[in-house]
Amino acid sequence: MFSRIENGYFRYQGSLLPNLSVLIYCHLAYFGGATLVLSLNPVLMAVGTVALAHGMVIASYLIHDCAHNALFKSPRHNGLTGSLLNWLTGGCYGTYAELRAQHMRHHVEHVDVIRFDYRPYLARHPFQLRIVQALEWLYVPAVEFIMHAALMVAPFILEEKKNQRLRTAGIILVRFSLLAALFVYSAEAYLCYLFAYAMFLTVLRFMDAFQHNYEVVLSGGEDIRAVKHGGDRTYEHLHTFSNPVSVAHPWLNLICLNFGYHNAHHARPAAPWHGLPGLHRKLYGEASENGAARIIPFHKQLASFHNSRVARVMGDNSETQGNRFAKRLEQGTAVGASGMSFLTPL
Repeated sequence: MFSRIENGYFRYQGSLLPNLSVLIYCHLAYFGGATLVLSLNPVLMAVGTVALAHGMVIASYLIHDCAHNALFKSPRHNGLTGSLLNWLTGGCYGTYAELRAQHMRHHVEHVDVIRFDYRPYLARHPFQLRIVQALEWLYVPAVEFIMHAALMVAPFILEEKKNQRLRTAGIILVRFSLLAALFVYSAEAYLCYLFAYAMFLTVLRFMDAFQHNYEVVLSGGEDIRAVKHGGDRTYEHLHTFSNPVSVAHPWLNLICLNFGYHNAHHARPAAPWHGLPGLHRKLYGEASENGAARIIPFHKQLASFHNSRVARVMGDNSETQGNRFAKRLEQGTAVGASGMSFLTPL
């Protein structure tokens, strides 16, 4: 029976157990964590907050697998699963189709394509920039909150998204009604959810910050495929970095569903999350330092994330040139990217 299910629905042989396990874990962590938060027992609320955050992290990386059609054989099943999981992450204000399309451009054109660049706006409003920088100094993921807010309001501002207004308004009504109900039930539980959401965004942005030093290009302008690096696999590899949580203890990378094996992912984008450690070893061996796999040691990731948390708000375009980014990573001073989550296709 299980063999028929695997052969009938899942894309890869041997993926039934890992995929079912992680889907069950994702929902147990999210809804179990929420139940613990609602218990109003301080100890259980603390445990529930962490569980809730991790449930959202795993949901996000499962969406990423769905976007690559790496979970199920059928694109329809991947799309349905990705859309439903996006309700857990709060990225559901945008459509799954847009999320997938923009992420595919990232892989094909080897640039970070965005529709909304918050940086020129903040540059024109110094007071607001200082507020965002102060929040980021305090480790509040203000830029990610800005991008999620922009995702909500985009259909009411951008003419090309006006057909989504009714859908987005309905989602806002449902989600904000649930948040209001949570606040009425318990202000402490409401704060736990906000803290869990901030933790979740921080994990995603930590993983995103140093995986590429691609150029950032506004969509809707020039034909970037004609003038940038589309199809250039050498450029892709040289500007892609792996940031596993641990090389010595691979099981720790399950915290982020092996998303840190990023060179392996870009080498074979349709490889499933559970196949990435083996693919990494096959392609790059057991290298644990920057080299063929361009691995960033975890302590260097932490150092760069901490040292550049304010500078990352506006970024440093010079890091896309030459070997500057790699050298800064080695020194723990890389600035990296911000506001580039695949959950906010803007």
